[in-house]
Amino acid sequence: MILLSEKDIRQVVTMKEIIEAVKTSFVMMAKGECEVPLRTVIEHADGESAFLFMPAYAQEMDAASLKVVNIFPRNIDRGLSSAPGQILLIDGETGYISALIDGACVTRLRTGASTGAAFDALAREDCRKGALIGTGGQAAAQLEAMLAVRDLEEVSVYDINGERCRQFAEAFQNDPRFEGIVFKAAADPDECIADADLIATATVSARPVFDGTKVKNGATISAVGTYEPHKHELDPAVLPRASKIICDWRDAVLSESGDLLIPLSQGIIRESDIQGSLGDILCGRLPGRESDDEIIVYETVGVAMQDLAAAKLICEKARAAGIGTFWE
Repeated sequence: MILLSEKDIRQVVTMKEIIEAVKTSFVMMAKGECEVPLRTVIEHADGESAFLFMPAYAQEMDAASLKVVNIFPRNIDRGLSSAPGQILLIDGETGYISALIDGACVTRLRTGASTGAAFDALAREDCRKGALIGTGGQAAAQLEAMLAVRDLEEVSVYDINGERCRQFAEAFQNDPRFEGIVFKAAADPDECIADADLIATATVSARPVFDGTKVKNGATISAVGTYEPHKHELDPAVLPRASKIICDWRDAVLSESGDLLIPLSQGIIRESDIQGSLGDILCGRLPGRESDDEIIVYETVGVAMQDLAAAKLICEKARAAGIGTFWE
């Protein structure tokens, strides 16, 4: 068995590689080529934290995985990840565990890659401005993925913690990988999404974090933070304006995400307004963007097949490079 830390993972893969792996996982899901039970969630006594267990198996990959990931929002204030966890990669022939991988890092990368895959498939080619709401544990990978698939000139960032927001924007402004891009800490959500072509939300908010009436025509939105039926960071006002509502996995979203379940219960949208999953777009079953004026909403709750695809890629590359700690 190989043990892979975040440092190990960062040495062997790029965001673009993870995006391609996640795209493959979406296509496999659309074609029914994997087994992905819905996640098991155990609520914490504090009422806001939770323990999550996410299994997946793909015969074609000859592997299975189990991710244990825990959502502890208050960890941000402790300087800790809000989503700590580990992934077990399991050999499909023997059932032995072949790798133990830093689950928090993989979660950030594959969640960012999910947004990257959606923006690559659904966003306008000429995007110039990005917007990110939320600067917690998932935020950096969301922004990295956004920048991996579109050549942006400017990105606005907003968070209810103003100091954290400024520090986040400054860190990206000083990152040599993103030279030539302007990063701004916005004073409020309206300023953040003004004229934005790409909008990503990565919060744990139970209420909408931006005004859906102020999203410009042609924008693509990725709603990342909500995986619970009683929470919705996405403003329902944008949904009737959207020409397409696409999910990472429709069944999972309709079981878990308040972003869509709450508007459905209120009659703002109907189930028929949710066209399908991103895999349906990627394998040509559904059309992607059909005009520059379309508003397209992508709702993602995270699916274990994404973890399996990312973990398999990371493990293969680490073994080839001789990176990681081997535990016999």
